[in-house]
Amino acid sequence: MAVKMLVFDYRESEKEFFRTHELDNFDITFYTESLNDEIISGLPREDLDNTAVVSVFVDSKLTEYVINSFKNLRIISTRSTGIDHINLKAAEEKNIAVVNVEAYGAKSVAQFTMGLILALVRHIIPASGYVLNKECISKDFIGRDVSMFNLGVVGTGNIGVAVCKLAKAFGMKVLAYDIVEKQEFSAKYNVSYVDFNTLLRESDIITLHIPYTGNNYHMFASEQFSIMKNTSYLINTSRGEIVNIKDLSNAVSKGIIKGAALDVVTCEDLSFKCTGLSKNLNNSLECIEEAKIIQELAQHPDVIITPHIAYDTQEAVDYILGVSFIAISDIIKGGNLYRVY
Repeated sequence: MAVKMLVFDYRESEKEFFRTHELDNFDITFYTESLNDEIISGLPREDLDNTAVVSVFVDSKLTEYVINSFKNLRIISTRSTGIDHINLKAAEEKNIAVVNVEAYGAKSVAQFTMGLILALVRHIIPASGYVLNKECISKDFIGRDVSMFNLGVVGTGNIGVAVCKLAKAFGMKVLAYDIVEKQEFSAKYNVSYVDFNTLLRESDIITLHIPYTGNNYHMFASEQFSIMKNTSYLINTSRGEIVNIKDLSNAVSKGIIKGAALDVVTCEDLSFKCTGLSKNLNNSLECIEEAKIIQELAQHPDVIITPHIAYDTQEAVDYILGVSFIAISDIIKGGNLYRVY
């Protein structure tokens, strides 16, 4: 008998994988919507009673209510590394396995990070906009040579290491900060580990590649921006919660730092989804305020904001799905491969 599975957050880029892979042991229903308290109330009773596996992305919110709505759920598979969108306590109480995918986007995110750096320091986006909408005044798009910059990398996991390697290929001096220092890597690629405040003071560009733990909430706020060079840039392709967006906006607008590139923000549903404010009344006042700040910040010529696409290459998507089904199949057989909870 086929395992009943629901796939949420289903996207166009995932269709080819399901078309070309034989998954006869699964009875799969696809939903483009994210799984949350609202969507769960509209699911057929058959799905709630018989589903053994749900697959989601970080846009879904698996609350206690969502998890308890399923009668026979055995596995929650998230097509992401992060798991904080899942109520782990509720899953544990029902003995539901949680599996994720590690290191799926190291190359993709690292390449995207370097793209953001080049776009910022060479003013590529404003220059492109000028050609499309010429004004009657001469524009100066003189940039900087990145090989003259110090790059500060916060977090040297798989993605951070990949960024360091690319930066060295561009001739940049690389400073790194991490709780656990990789000395062999440091020696091989001439990457200098420094303390956090030194990295803030000496870096021309700082890029974030750390998971959100709760303890690093607003790790970058007014105090940190005040230490950074007034010519420096901040890059965040990690997690929105790490940066205080209000303080960042203030720092950029007042010239405390030069600019920023963000691929992640705290309230992505409201900031990045194509839904009106009236459909997001359940969002907190903080999220509504942040969305307004982001809209204003995005207008700044030295700011780039993209909708959480750093990881999003076809190769990464195919890898995520492949690992997800390996993990799900292993759990069904009684194993613990890729199980994180």
